[in-house]
Amino acid sequence: MIYLDNSATTFPKPDSVSAEVYKAMKYYCANPGRSGHKLSLLAASKVFECRSAVCKLFNIDDENKVIFTSGCTASLNMVIKGVLESGDHCVISSLEHNSVLRPLQKLKSKNITYSVAQVYPEDDEKTLNSFRNCINEKTKLFVCTHASNVFGIRLPIERLCALAHSYGVMFCVDAAQSAGVLDVNVGEYGYDFVCCAGHKGLYGPMGTGVLVVNSDYNLSTLIEGGTGSESSNFNQPDFYPDKFESGTLNVAGICGLKKGIDFVISKNHDKIHRYEINLLKKLYISLSKNRKIILHTSLPSVEYFAPVLSFSVRDTDSEKVASFMNNNYSICVRAGLHCAPLAHKYMNTEKYGTIRISPSVFTTEKHIDALIHAVNNFNFYKELS
Repeated sequence: MIYLDNSATTFPKPDSVSAEVYKAMKYYCANPGRSGHKLSLLAASKVFECRSAVCKLFNIDDENKVIFTSGCTASLNMVIKGVLESGDHCVISSLEHNSVLRPLQKLKSKNITYSVAQVYPEDDEKTLNSFRNCINEKTKLFVCTHASNVFGIRLPIERLCALAHSYGVMFCVDAAQSAGVLDVNVGEYGYDFVCCAGHKGLYGPMGTGVLVVNSDYNLSTLIEGGTGSESSNFNQPDFYPDKFESGTLNVAGICGLKKGIDFVISKNHDKIHRYEINLLKKLYISLSKNRKIILHTSLPSVEYFAPVLSFSVRDTDSEKVASFMNNNYSICVRAGLHCAPLAHKYMNTEKYGTIRISPSVFTTEKHIDALIHAVNNFNFYKELS
């Protein structure tokens, strides 16, 4: 099997990740912060180690501002619904995932509005002006993907954050496709919130996510409950991370996530990015020679793209292509709308969707060669006709 669906979740995981999950389940999967016995204290120390690893990765210095969630979707909901109040306005990009779009649609019933800023690939000035033109007197928050989960297009989040702050607007990064691959330097650029999945570029287990809070804003809670702290208080604790971590943490998943982050740091995210982009360049150049293939972006580059590439077979449903790849070549790719209708509307690919290719550090040139062979195989087009 050749797995090229790493934008959904990375597979395989490093051996160190699965080994640590097993070790946690077997030896210290107790409730952290709930008891004073040895296993509880050990579990708490392991959770703290992961907070420290997140701080190292994102260049922040306060472990308490690292909130563990069930995934990037939960993190984004916590920010969007915790910041925006009746009368507020939000600006998002034309490439956002449903994890951003749907919460904002829900909030329209509470008199919260949003604008969609057009993205101009490889033209940061036009993208910045597009965001600037969406700002009004009620704008409170920018929510912006670092890189499109469909087309890999990078947004200039460093400059967008500076733009937002110049207008007194908070900035939230959706780092689902960038954490572990691109530089998400909170300390240098001052992003107010960073949301990311643990199971993608950080190589952790599914069911793990992170919210980094780098703001003094009093973020509201979505969930209240037991935290192991101030138990006699009827009200939710107002300090971090307890304020946002009600209920039992996913200790085994967090332990695995720590090992995944260690793996990324040891490999260096810049080297990972360049390696994966080079694989996609090879794929892109080959596909560009096939008249039946539609490529929706320019040649992927390190400067303007994350390692995600989408293509289409002319006048063919993308799901049919993915099914053929799976059934005939055991190649796993993602097809359809990728939970990102805004991005497909932007590229005019809503009718058929696209076939998405996303490598990982475990992808080889031989895997890309096999994909190229499958796409160029005559029987492939014969079966689709």
